[in-house]
Formats: sequence, C-alpha cells, structure tokens
Amino acid sequence: MTLKRWFNSNGSRSNFATMLGAPPVRNVNMMDKIRIEGLEKTYASKRGRVTALAHVDLSIRQNEFITLVGPSGCGKSTLLKLIGALIRPSRGVLLYDGAVLTHPPRDIGVVFQEPVLLPWRNVLDNVLLPAEILRLERAKAKVRAMHLLDLVGLSGFERRFPRELSGGMQQRAAICRALIHDPSVLLMDEPFAALDAMTREELGFELMRIWDADKKTVIFVTHNITEAILLADRVVAMSPRPGRIARIVDVALPRPRTIDMEFSPQFKACSDQIRAVIYHGARTEREGAGLR
Repeated sequence: MTLKRWFNSNGSRSNFATMLGAPPVRNVNMMDKIRIEGLEKTYASKRGRVTALAHVDLSIRQNEFITLVGPSGCGKSTLLKLIGALIRPSRGVLLYDGAVLTHPPRDIGVVFQEPVLLPWRNVLDNVLLPAEILRLERAKAKVRAMHLLDLVGLSGFERRFPRELSGGMQQRAAICRALIHDPSVLLMDEPFAALDAMTREELGFELMRIWDADKKTVIFVTHNITEAILLADRVVAMSPRPGRIARIVDVALPRPRTIDMEFSPQFKACSDQIRAVIYHGARTEREGAGLR
C-alpha cells in the first residue's frame, strides 16, 4: 500500500463482523484502544490455503507500548497490517476505539522496515508529505515538523536530501513523518532491523524518549528479544505459523529505561519466558504471565 492510499482513507467503519464469521463481541473495556477477538488470517496459494494467524485474542490499552516478537513467518507483520486495516481478517473481530475497523484510520502513523523517503524531496518535505495528503494547514504542520526534527536530532538537516543522510538519520526522518499528523497509534514494522547495532540501540532509546514526551499507543514488531523487553510495557510472544499468542509478558521495569537494566534479574526473567516460547514452544496462561 502506498503512503497516499494510506492517508487518503476516509477512516469510515461499518459492522461487517458477522459476514466474517466473527464471534459475538464481549463487553468492551473503554480503556482498550484496540481489541482483537478470534482473529484469523488465511492466504490463498498455488499449494492451497495458508493460515498465517489463528485464534488471536489481544487487548491493547490507550498509550500502551506493545512489542510483538516471534520467529520468522509467525505472522507478526500480518497482525500489524490487520491492526492498520491494510488487509482484512478472514475471521474474527478487530475493534478500534470500540468500533469495528474496516478502513485505515487517519490517526494511525506507520514506520516501515525501510525509511521509504522520496529521493527528490528534502527532509522537511518528506516529513510534510502526510500533512499535504491530509490537507492539513501547512504553516502549523511546518512548525510541528521542525519541532519533531529537533526532537530526533535532525535540526539543521531540513534541506538535505535522503542521499545525504545516514541510515539512522533517514529512519529518524521516517519517524517524524509518521508523527507529523499527531496520530494516536503508531505501528512500527521492524523499523531498526537494517541498522547497525549501535545505531539501533541509540534509536530505541530515542523512541522511548519521544514516546515518554508525547504518549501514543505503539505496536512495535521486532525479532530482537532484548529490544522487545527494553521498549515495552508488555511483550507479546507469538508461536510459529499459524501464529498464535503464546504468552504475554508484563515488563515491570521502571521508566525511563536504561541499558543497565538488561543485566537485572527482572530483565532476565522476562527474557527467559520469551525464549521458552520461541525456542522451546513452552506456553502458559497469556495474561499476567510477566513480573509485577
């Protein structure tokens, strides 16, 4: 899906849950930003139908930082696309602010695995692209863009082009672009995967600083267990395909997070639980599996 198609969505919603064969929706907790019940996704292939996700149940609270972690092919990115309404579920219910989601909401921002900056636009104009598509007032959008660029350390690079930036700087610009219209939800699909270890770590702490200053509901896909724990309020560990939620680990580490926390007993306990799911297939009850 192109950026223009994403932001041009009118965000309308209608109840088509019944035709998806969804179960009746239980009482909705008004604190839930996103609620998923019985979600399944099946793809057609030359060799038959492939089930990417099966029986996924998950509630995500307003302003919660969630990380999705699991082996390759377990459906992490598929679940992210379903939450963004980039694709439709084969079965189940996905509620966004209490309403069934059918189109990409306008108050969602997306950060992709690659920065996908337009090479003919400078940094500032790349950041302003969603504002143009959404027809936001340019003067106000420019003020916010300059603030965001300063927040991520790109002040002074507004007129530079993507080819003049490092990979980490390009991804910083991509994060600013995702935040320009002040979305309430940020979807991040392995945004730091292509970066070197030091830059990846630096951007992780930068992201936490931004989130702490301007709270959003963040859903972050990663293969990195350490990154998943360090960023999240809760880590959702998924099983191999068909992807299911095998365990949800509550991360009780205080904020702001620091690198030293990686060596704490609490951090190791969280890591052990997640690794048991991914590498050994261990499963326990999903809610309340973490440390308090």
